[in-house]
Amino acid sequence: MPNNTLSVGLAIGTLAILLLLFGWAGGIIVPQTVFGAKEGGKLSKPLEKAFPHSDKCKRCHLRVFEEWEASAQSRSIVTAAFRVTLERFLASSDKKDATMCFRCHAPHVLEYGHQADMFIKEVQSKNPQIDGVGCTQCHLIKEVDPNTHPPHPTYQLEKIIFGGYKKPAENLAHKSEYLDLYKSSQYCLTCHDSLPRSGKSANMPDWLGNWKESKAEKGGKTCQSCHMPEAFGESANGERNRKVANHSFPGRFGKVRAEALELDFSTEVKGEQSQVEVTLQSLVPHNLPMPHPGWYRVVLDLTILGKNLKKVHGEQRFYERVYGDKNGKKTVFDFEAEKILKDSLLKPEEKRIEVFTFPTPKDAPSMDVIVSVTYAPIHGPKDFVKAVETESSIGQKDRAFQSVQVYKKKVNVPLKKK
Repeated sequence: MPNNTLSVGLAIGTLAILLLLFGWAGGIIVPQTVFGAKEGGKLSKPLEKAFPHSDKCKRCHLRVFEEWEASAQSRSIVTAAFRVTLERFLASSDKKDATMCFRCHAPHVLEYGHQADMFIKEVQSKNPQIDGVGCTQCHLIKEVDPNTHPPHPTYQLEKIIFGGYKKPAENLAHKSEYLDLYKSSQYCLTCHDSLPRSGKSANMPDWLGNWKESKAEKGGKTCQSCHMPEAFGESANGERNRKVANHSFPGRFGKVRAEALELDFSTEVKGEQSQVEVTLQSLVPHNLPMPHPGWYRVVLDLTILGKNLKKVHGEQRFYERVYGDKNGKKTVFDFEAEKILKDSLLKPEEKRIEVFTFPTPKDAPSMDVIVSVTYAPIHGPKDFVKAVETESSIGQKDRAFQSVQVYKKKVNVPLKKK
């Protein structure tokens, strides 16, 4: 599952240094209100005490921290695309809830909605001192309500870290508790389910598609199976090696992308016309790609090389969902999406056949047929793409502008002589 999956299954540490790092004093037993009780709907404890930065976890959980630091989750509120989108949302006359963008990009806003302006200023600084999606934003979730949309996480703001290890190591830093939730796909739905729904957008389809009916889900293969693959190592520094969950969340930029599709193609020369038939088999139990408006697109590309390896034909097919605003105009902003203008996504585990017909290269003994599949870079209206480029400190070198190859194969096909 896509570039943006929440952290689950964080291993429980063994070192007491977290006690000092988090500012928790007084030994092992701490009052249940250590993170602060709500007063008039607001938490009395400062945000940095209730949701300590992931840097605090680094001293004990170095492996996990380094994996997370390389993930898309760690960049949830620092990317140029997010800053541009947030600014457009704030400038929109239709905005209703200033916390909406943070609902998934910094989910602890659900407990600190009264500090929405602080979250916004942190993002605008380009060097936020708070996490977006970090250790505590994920591992303080006690339950997820599947009857709300998006599914609503409930935080238990006590000195307990929840996770997916059945026998967490005892330690002086925090209590540890195993929850089945951290092994289930339901956990990931808190952010990876769909656009926020209201008004005319209430009937919009989910991002994931019918994942519950997929062979993978029915066979016990959850989101974590692919996006948090298990390895053998230590959870906390100095701990005995055991099975641990990967926290780099491979997806578009990870190894798992190579396992997203099976692809085969055949070529038939029919005189002056030739045909390439491509068969794509999605191997993932959700839509491919995950259809965030604007920059989630998978591209199937056909290139034909003729005499002297000169390109004589090129054609592409796009797998995407294109959203329209209230006026039916294409939009790349999820807060404007009210209708679907196009939906060519590969559905969960779908098999699709694409047929390309083109002129047979002339005066050539053979032709090269090149078929490739890539995750496309960010795209959309020119002003939006330019704004993202300008907002990024490295411009077009930003990862958002890089295509990611999933598959590529070249076959040489002999051509009959006249």
